[in-house]
Amino acid sequence: MVRKMEKKILVKSTVGLHASLAAKVVQAASKYSVDINLVYHDKVVDVKSILGLMSLAIPQGENVTIVATGDQAEKAIDDIAELLEDKK
Repeated sequence: MVRKMEKKILVKSTVGLHASLAAKVVQAASKYSVDINLVYHDKVVDVKSILGLMSLAIPQGENVTIVATGDQAEKAIDDIAELLEDKK
């Protein structure tokens, strides 16, 4: 059975989802063989795409939803949430 999970996350970085953070998120997501997307204001992007993430221009304090499908969905979401919820 394919596992699908989602989690709402608050972006806490003081400068939002900037290039360095986006690169870390892509790197973390790429470790998993799951389909994983980020939803922000009705826009959906592949979390493994740095250009997709950067195109959203997400500022600090915004809520996003991570949706993952696959056997490692929960672990992938947890790793990405940890990055996005860090204030650095």
